[in-house]
Amino acid sequence: MSKTNAPSAKVLGNLRNIGIIAHIDAGKTTLSERILYYSGKIHRIGEVHEGTATMDYMPEEQERGITITSAVTSCQWDPCMINLIDTPGHVDFTIEVERSLRVLDGAVGVFCGVSGVEPQSETVWRQSESYHVPKLAFVNKMDRLGADFESVVESIRKTLGANPLPIQYPDGEGDEFEGVFDLIEMKRMEFDQDTKGEKISLFDLTDEEADKLEPWREKLIEAASDEDDEILDLYLGGELVPPTRIRAALRKATLKQTLVPVLVGSALKNIGVQPVMSAVCDFLPSPLEVPAATGIVPETQEKISFEVSHKEPLSALVFKVAMDSGRKIAMMRIYSGQLSSGDTVFNITQDTDERVARLFRLHAGRREKIDTAYAGDMVAAAGMKFARTGDTLCNKDSPILLEQIADYKPVISLAIEPRNSDEAEKLDEVLEKYLMEDPTLNLKHDEDTGQVILSGMGELHLDVILERLKREYKLEPRAGRPQVVYVETISSKAKGTGEFNRELGEEMHFGGVRLSVEPMDRDSGRKISFEVNSDEWPALWLEAVGDGIADSLQSGVIRGYPVQDLHVRVLGLERKDGESSPVGYRMAAAIALKEALNGAGAKLMEPIMWVEVNVPENFVGEVVGLLGSKGAKIENMIDRSGQKVVQGLAPLASLFGFSTELRSATQGRAGFVMTFSRFDVLD
Repeated sequence: MSKTNAPSAKVLGNLRNIGIIAHIDAGKTTLSERILYYSGKIHRIGEVHEGTATMDYMPEEQERGITITSAVTSCQWDPCMINLIDTPGHVDFTIEVERSLRVLDGAVGVFCGVSGVEPQSETVWRQSESYHVPKLAFVNKMDRLGADFESVVESIRKTLGANPLPIQYPDGEGDEFEGVFDLIEMKRMEFDQDTKGEKISLFDLTDEEADKLEPWREKLIEAASDEDDEILDLYLGGELVPPTRIRAALRKATLKQTLVPVLVGSALKNIGVQPVMSAVCDFLPSPLEVPAATGIVPETQEKISFEVSHKEPLSALVFKVAMDSGRKIAMMRIYSGQLSSGDTVFNITQDTDERVARLFRLHAGRREKIDTAYAGDMVAAAGMKFARTGDTLCNKDSPILLEQIADYKPVISLAIEPRNSDEAEKLDEVLEKYLMEDPTLNLKHDEDTGQVILSGMGELHLDVILERLKREYKLEPRAGRPQVVYVETISSKAKGTGEFNRELGEEMHFGGVRLSVEPMDRDSGRKISFEVNSDEWPALWLEAVGDGIADSLQSGVIRGYPVQDLHVRVLGLERKDGESSPVGYRMAAAIALKEALNGAGAKLMEPIMWVEVNVPENFVGEVVGLLGSKGAKIENMIDRSGQKVVQGLAPLASLFGFSTELRSATQGRAGFVMTFSRFDVLD
């Protein structure tokens, strides 16, 4: 796409920015591989179980057979250009799903034909709902023993609260699964295995097949007629209802999120993939059909938005940062305007200019160089020094700050120790790069022990980081046992006074600060306010006080954990002519805050996890007993796909080794996921 050949409305109307979301091992990456193969993007199908999947390009993904990092690619499926993100299914990498959903226009939810709606598929579905993302559902693995299409459709309805509408029906299930019935065209589709499913044959229905499918066809027509009254009249009058008219009606309903079209197949057996691609074009929105991204003008706090057009001012959101051969690559969604190689843009989040050295269209681990990208596109840029996940790029003379990506707090930490001084220097440098890529990682140095404390979202998350250190940089630091990450809070009001009066570098530095602290509601964060007359004090001194407080809140008074859920009020300042300085006020603020925290009844808070255990009914007693021994509070017990789901809240500290104990107690027949719920006061 050249600079002079800007996209028309028709081209934008044929663009689809979609993601594939699901529980781990539902077949997302297998489906992505087939999409790339049938669209001509790749010429050999890679397999997850062989470690050759195109979209799982990291060695850790290939070894484990899971998706760790969201892979972005694009392909053509006439008449649409599809930008596709394959997201992880493992809960430790949920931020990858979150930031992908933030920039997508539509999604395909993949469900196992045997397991139906599983815990993590429910989690990512709810995430997509919070971003108002229209969706399709693909019931995969229909060739597996125990596959039950109707049961999965019902679990989507009950568990997710969605309105699933099958537009296909399986021709057989399990070993007898042979093809797909198209309920819109009322044809049977067969996928030729000699051509890896590339050749599709359509057959008229037998009378027996037509009778069997009639109830499903009626539901389809009824749903379509909600958007187009004449469809029902044609149907009841015995006239042929044009498939194009049915699709147009279902498209309207899908975009309004009043229904979810459901397709069926087996990606591994090359059955039913091409209809999913056609359904993406038929039912999911283009950038022109979703609400314009809104943001604020920081100076005025005015809420504004720009139309999806290359003629509008630039607004783009960086949804991921990756390091490639030591160079930073920023992946972004352009909501309005255009961006060219060599452009200088304004990173309003970091309040700095950025130069875009090169632009790329992405294909998993490979890149295709382009000159210009336009509104609606998802591209990658090289050369930007300061960009981080969640940053907004815009024009300096048309500022807009887009809604940032949700923040996730790390809940588990690991002490790692370099083997020698040379490794220590390199380790710090490499870990800083990983932090730039992954906002759910956190890093701090323990000055007493010399250890590096690395924090993340789970044991697997940290394990993958250690593997990458070894493979990418030949670093093998000693690692301790994973530890829970705590935070601190306060239980009462208190005041503190701090004075700093010391000679530094042959100059006297003075600062005096009086402040108070008071508790706020749980999960309300931190607040710093000044109750002094700002006109009477230099801005640099006030800024230094704020910085001193903010820095000190990173390390509490019990065990040095970050402090949250409190309001700090700056009540007064003292000065000494000729000696007061920003350094003095920064240090005085830190002293005053420590005194206040010590008097405010500081308490530790631990991460509380939401736990879901999927288990056969005859093992429910064992699961409830095991959770009870872990200090869990059982919140709910529901039926899902013929099994019981036990839901509860439990402190993370008690859940180390839980998966091993669960396997032992249930003869390996239970599965579980846990997600961070909140921090709460440690009893």
